[in-house]
Amino acid sequence: MEDHGSTYLQLFVDETSLFNRIVLGSLLPTKIWDPLPHFFQTWLRNYIGGVLVYFISGFLWCFYIYYWKRNVYVPKDAIPSNKAMLLQIYVSMKAMPWYTALPTISEYMVENGWTKCFPRISDVGLAFHPLDGILQAVPHVTALFLVPTHFMTHILLLFIEGIWTANIHDCIHGNLWPVMGAGYHTIHHTTYRHNYGHYTIWMDWIFGTLRNPLDEESKDI
Repeated sequence: MEDHGSTYLQLFVDETSLFNRIVLGSLLPTKIWDPLPHFFQTWLRNYIGGVLVYFISGFLWCFYIYYWKRNVYVPKDAIPSNKAMLLQIYVSMKAMPWYTALPTISEYMVENGWTKCFPRISDVGLAFHPLDGILQAVPHVTALFLVPTHFMTHILLLFIEGIWTANIHDCIHGNLWPVMGAGYHTIHHTTYRHNYGHYTIWMDWIFGTLRNPLDEESKDI
């Protein structure tokens, strides 16, 4: 029974090791990362991946919003200065080692069998656990202890979460109903009494805490 459990957990280790080889093996000499313990290889992979996603997505987004579509989404006088952008990059880079520690720790806990993650969907079928819907707003690592979660899905959710978090804080309101976009979230940071939702406006609409950014613009006019 113990051998079966070790073999089962080894599936997680094999999967994360594959990710490590793909990322680290493509970007760094083997002699730099191969001697490192598996945990630190995983953290280095997450760190490098996080930095790449940050700069690539940030460059494309800034190019599209501030240059290609200049004055379409943001008035010219509202475009941040290069100094302001560099300051934000500096702050983000200081925080990146800590941000990437979270998925690294979660992967470590999964590999040691401390969670309810499963490596293959075929192990449990396509059932949707009721708690999964309830706990979507709970940090992903906490949810791992409560809900059987496909490992790859967990990693993808963390990636999507990072992209989404950046999106709702960029102050560019996409006006795509019923998505809780940046316009709604800006109001949340202004009043701290509205627009608590993360992905959609439904719960705020139900509980009466929804405030529409288009209504706020009409008031200003």
